[in-house]
Amino acid sequence: MAIVVRLQGRRLVRAEDLAAHFEISIRTVYRDIAALGEAGIPIMAEAGVGYSLVKGYHLPPVMLTAEEASALFIGGKLVDRLTDASLRKQMESALMKIRSVLPRDRQDYLDRLDRSTAVVSRGSNAVPRLSSEALIPIQRALAERHVLALDYQGGQRREVTRRQVEPLGLVYYSDNWHLIAYCRLRRDVRDFRTDRIRKLQVQNELFSGHADFSLKRYLEAETRDRNFELAQIRFKPEAIERVRRERSWGLVDEKADHTGVVVTLLDCSLEWLAGWVLSFGSMADVLAPERLKELVAAEAEKVAAKYAGARALIPPLSPSALRNTATQDDLVTGKPEIEALEKEININRLKSPHPAAQRHSKTSAS
Repeated sequence: MAIVVRLQGRRLVRAEDLAAHFEISIRTVYRDIAALGEAGIPIMAEAGVGYSLVKGYHLPPVMLTAEEASALFIGGKLVDRLTDASLRKQMESALMKIRSVLPRDRQDYLDRLDRSTAVVSRGSNAVPRLSSEALIPIQRALAERHVLALDYQGGQRREVTRRQVEPLGLVYYSDNWHLIAYCRLRRDVRDFRTDRIRKLQVQNELFSGHADFSLKRYLEAETRDRNFELAQIRFKPEAIERVRRERSWGLVDEKADHTGVVVTLLDCSLEWLAGWVLSFGSMADVLAPERLKELVAAEAEKVAAKYAGARALIPPLSPSALRNTATQDDLVTGKPEIEALEKEININRLKSPHPAAQRHSKTSAS
């Protein structure tokens, strides 16, 4: 019956595809098709093309196993988290229909799963749920070869440009969906992040061509042709977990030394990497390349200039405040620098008594 389910979900299926999917020989496929025909299943065979079910024939509803129901449930959770509103609504509707025909014990099973399953993004910076409704129209345009008109705002530009594109693929990477399409404005294949599409319309116009385009080859070429650069950065040990979370891609090597962990990263944008390194503050120290050091220094100077006036507003810390801001290890071990600083503050206080104390001594003397 698995072959019938496979045929019902497709217009034509070749014997070679059935053999590859079920990991059986083509001879076994021929034998099973013949057995299904003898059992009354109306299967049509087109020489050199493939097999199909006679139009109008449908299997009765198939009862899902607990494992199949679980797989669909997890798929729904992923769609809810990693797609936009257009797909979420359709997935919710489909799952509701499936759940309605399940027996009561299967429904209870899914309810228990719902209460105990969650999908979260890497690290603390959760990927926001996409609020646009672009994915369903893009899928339709891809399947029916419709031209798309879109208003697009690039990552480095504030202005919005009007594009007419011929959609060629839809890819999820780096926490976003990307439309791969031939851009008529740029006259080349371009990568459009769907969260940067401000307006989207499916045109009535159909496009042709691109028969030799392969999404897999395009993505492989893009990865290969990018100018990646190696960077070495020393992070303090307490920052390394965040580094691993946020740079699960491009992390080439890490080695611990006496002051921290030296991480080797591969990135195609040193400008972007400079901003990311700066977000670690003093917990990151760029070792190479020099260009990255310069970029981080320049950005740090801009930040410091913004807050230069705030330094005069910060009052000096008292010894008790110093003790409160010290780490627990500092308090236990009594680090020399803390003790020396406290001693210096106390000596200065003896040399320059509080104004109230000065007034008191003058009154006593008079």
